[in-house]
Amino acid sequence: MAIDAGENGPRISRIELTPLFVPFREGVRQVMQSSMGGLGMAIPAQEPWTGGDFVICRLVAEDGTEGLGEAFVWLPETGVLPEQIISIIAKALYRYVLGESPFNIEDINRRMDMNVARNEVAKGLLDIACYDLMGRLRDRPVSELIGGRQLDEIPLTALIPLTDIDEMINLAMGFHKSGFRTLRVKLGGGLAEDVQIIEEIRGAAGGDVRLRVDYNQAYEPEEAVRCIKAIERFAIDCAEQPVAADDYPGMAWVQKRVDTPLMAHEGCFSLTDIIALVELGAVRVVGINAERPGGITKALQAIEFARDMGMGVVIHNQTLGIASAAQLHIAAARYSSLGHDIELFGQVMFEEDLIVRPIDYQGGTAIVPDGPGLGVGLDEKALQEYAEGPTVVI
Repeated sequence: MAIDAGENGPRISRIELTPLFVPFREGVRQVMQSSMGGLGMAIPAQEPWTGGDFVICRLVAEDGTEGLGEAFVWLPETGVLPEQIISIIAKALYRYVLGESPFNIEDINRRMDMNVARNEVAKGLLDIACYDLMGRLRDRPVSELIGGRQLDEIPLTALIPLTDIDEMINLAMGFHKSGFRTLRVKLGGGLAEDVQIIEEIRGAAGGDVRLRVDYNQAYEPEEAVRCIKAIERFAIDCAEQPVAADDYPGMAWVQKRVDTPLMAHEGCFSLTDIIALVELGAVRVVGINAERPGGITKALQAIEFARDMGMGVVIHNQTLGIASAAQLHIAAARYSSLGHDIELFGQVMFEEDLIVRPIDYQGGTAIVPDGPGLGVGLDEKALQEYAEGPTVVI
């Protein structure tokens, strides 16, 4: 990736960080309440999930130009709160951003990594905002800055939560009829139930639909092998996180015994994690999202690594408008290297996307936003409405 450093361009003079909570839509809450554990998935968590916690970042350059970033967090997966992300930026990471040109993004990332361990989500939040700022300063879309847009309309994947099987079938058929050609199906209720769900969805949707499954850490390795082998005859695209997030050896043990490519999510935050999983033989598909493994810079590095290793990539997350736009620009610039439809589902799940003009979702696809940077603008009224605390200005 070649970004002109732009040493003489405007420097970043201010960072603004706002914590948010955006509730799920009423229909989504109803599905959640009737689903396994109230979460729509088999993840071992007990707290109710009624919406999303986010941090919105605004970088302001010396000339007043602004760049936006967004990070989604959920304690059972991310392990941090919005306040913690804001704190690590306000107390440490800001040093490597303020006074810098956003075009020095690789050096910004290098210095953040040298001086602050882990914290990929906080770093990714700043990284995304730098790319939006670069695009606005150059009056070019982010996808052009990172190699050029390969297509304008990105095929999407629909999410089927783990709930009553009839409801799962109805959701799958509804999404399929509306144009989705890939479905991600939540499993993890046991071998017999998993087989019944996939058999009925495959039978209803037909052979032209790609199916990927997500176990959300439901099984021990031996049971995971039995459950995955039992559904392989239904042509499974990939299987996400069948065992505990931190059980890398267990993932490798399972991957060696099944034909279906595995993908890690809850246990995969950094480029180092991705490389370790691949070298262990624990995954055959690399999963990334907007802020993991650390924003756009490291997402591009992860995609390049996966391509070099002969693996596909799944871009997925439940995001608001800013991060969804970032993922669409990544997908547009690297579409030929992915091999899997991306999954954006925040527009279905949340009651607000926090952008002025919604992204155009239609027929199982999303249109990459036009305009400079990420091509979306922050809805200031919605920001105030959903803020969970004051904006921190650095």
